[in-house]
This record gives sequence, structure tokens and C-alpha cells, in this order.
Amino acid sequence: MSWKSVNDILGFLEQQARWQEQPLPKVLHFWAEVVGVVAAKHTQPLVIQRDVLRVATSSAAWAQNLAFKRQIILLKLNEKLPTPLVDIRFSTAGWQHPSATPPQPLTGSPQEHPSYLGNLSNVPPDASPTRENPQSAFGLWAEKMQVRSHGLPLCPQCQSPTPPGELQRWQVCAICASKQF
Repeated sequence: MSWKSVNDILGFLEQQARWQEQPLPKVLHFWAEVVGVVAAKHTQPLVIQRDVLRVATSSAAWAQNLAFKRQIILLKLNEKLPTPLVDIRFSTAGWQHPSATPPQPLTGSPQEHPSYLGNLSNVPPDASPTRENPQSAFGLWAEKMQVRSHGLPLCPQCQSPTPPGELQRWQVCAICASKQF
């Protein structure tokens, strides 16, 4: 039986700790330095599996752009890691921007929208969806639109019937208002 010195045992334990050390936290620490601040905002290193770093990107364009620079990024990363990476894979899978807030639920009702016309009781009910030909279907639609828009104020710009809420909000119809933007 051989006896090992305490220094040999401590050295062995130190090496074993380095082998078990997870490189992903180190990658996360200097990721922005390696890829640049702009690219770092559009990427997130996710996991290292079998010495391959998987990185989520905000779009396919970022994934493709960074894939072209993969070798340069890999060289810079391996300079800073104790065990080198074999490859990097970029994909939109798993992307979630850290500063993204969950979408807010929609508030308000359709009645609050400027284009809301209210309950139009004088609009004839829908007839059967099947029509003999496209011309008769269009004719029925045109009649419904004419009845629906009867009595609406006209847009001062294009003279089309416009819901009053749109005129109050933009002084023109929504189509004319969108052309101004």
C-alpha cells in the first residue's frame, strides 16, 4: 500500500474540482466582452453540452450572422476557459430577452375604440354564406356597407363615411390618419 502526501491529495482534489467546474457561468461573465455589447443584447448562452455551447438569438438573422463568426468567437472563448469548447450553435430556440416584461393584458372594450359604431340594429342579418356567383355576393356586401355607413359623417380628406370617434381623435378617417404617419 502506498501512502501519498497531503500535498499530492490536495493537488488531486484541486484538479478534480476544476474538471467538475461548470464553464457556463464563466461564459456568461465575459460573453459581452467576447461578442460585443450589441450582439450580447441579442444573444443568450443557454447550455454547454458535450463541449458545444448553445446560444439563443433574438432572430434568425442574428443566428446566421454569428454563425459566420463562429470560429473567431470560439477562439476568444477558449482563451478564457479552462477546458476548450468544440463548437458553438446559434439558434432562435430558447430566446427570451432578460429585460422582457410579460405582455400586459388588453384593457378596455371594443366600445372604447374610435372606430366602434355601436349596435347597428338596422343592418340586415347575414344571409346564407353560399352565393350563386361572386357578383351577387359582392352586391350583398355592398348593400350592407351602404346601410351600415348611412348617416355617418364624412372624412374631410377623402369624403368616405367615417365613425365619429375617428373624426374626434384624428380629425380624419383612420386610413387618412395612417397615411400621415
